[in-house]
Amino acid sequence: MHRLNPFRRTLTTAAAAATLVTGLTACGGESPAVGTGAPAGPATVAVGALSNGAARQTDITVPVDESLRAQLPQAVRERGELVIGVGALPAGFPPLAYVGSDQKTLTGAEPDLGRLVAATLGLKPVVKNSTWENLFVGIDSGRVDVAFSNVTVTEERKKKYEFASYRQDNLAFEVLKDNPWNFGGDYRNLAGKTVAVARGTNQEKILLEWQARLRSEGKDIDVKYFPDSSSTYLALSGKKIDITFVPNPSSAYHVTQAAGSGTPTRNAGRFSGAGETLQGLIAATAKKDSKLAGPVAATINHLIRNGQYAKLLAAWNLSEEAVETSEVDPPGLPLTNS
Repeated sequence: MHRLNPFRRTLTTAAAAATLVTGLTACGGESPAVGTGAPAGPATVAVGALSNGAARQTDITVPVDESLRAQLPQAVRERGELVIGVGALPAGFPPLAYVGSDQKTLTGAEPDLGRLVAATLGLKPVVKNSTWENLFVGIDSGRVDVAFSNVTVTEERKKKYEFASYRQDNLAFEVLKDNPWNFGGDYRNLAGKTVAVARGTNQEKILLEWQARLRSEGKDIDVKYFPDSSSTYLALSGKKIDITFVPNPSSAYHVTQAAGSGTPTRNAGRFSGAGETLQGLIAATAKKDSKLAGPVAATINHLIRNGQYAKLLAAWNLSEEAVETSEVDPPGLPLTNS
């Protein structure tokens, strides 16, 4: 992320096992956990709760792993909490982080992964929701331990933060379900198509670069802009545009929501948000030298090996963005594209 937007744009104490956390408010302050769990017993995290149809609720059992817990900085272990930052104010960005169907609980794939990580480490997850800008202020000030908020790894951000990757950063081409067109990994297949894209986004930058190439070859793309996603999808359903080029999670959410409508849509291909030569990555983000990225990456890899990670992504229809391994500070978008 740069979010799903411009330029690219949860237990008791630490000694106790983590418990089911679904009662997390969507305001900017701390969100207390609800429910209780048996001391030293596994937690059950309700992934996809209150998703308003965007996810298949899946209860995932997560035992505490003491070897991973031992890797945490002592201050975090002693505090017994993992303060998780999410930058989803004011409106959220489904399916990654948004207010659930009870109109108060923060749901989404991002806070759910944070809860799974906290549960595995035997920590109480405390979710702090803020604006995108204040998310980084929270990390910088130490009020947030680690952000799970669709943050793209960039070389510029590595100057201030350390990362533990957990999802591919992909863009998607969405079309009406009865449209046979597919991207096929070749920008030339966009020639002659009318494509909607949001201004000031990474996908716009990529699309305009492709348009320039096509024009040099005597072809073109008709690029269209709309004030918001609702207007874009209205144009798609009315066949005023052929394709909309958006972040993959946004497309996955909309495809799910439109499935029962008169104009269902489908994914017609993906492209790395980092461009042709690098797979973009989304990562848990902590303050540089906090010594949190290592244990968080090790915990994510534990979740990958044990199958809980795959269950999380499947619940949120994001399986195609899975990574095989969580890496600490992997290659990010270069300084010229950050």
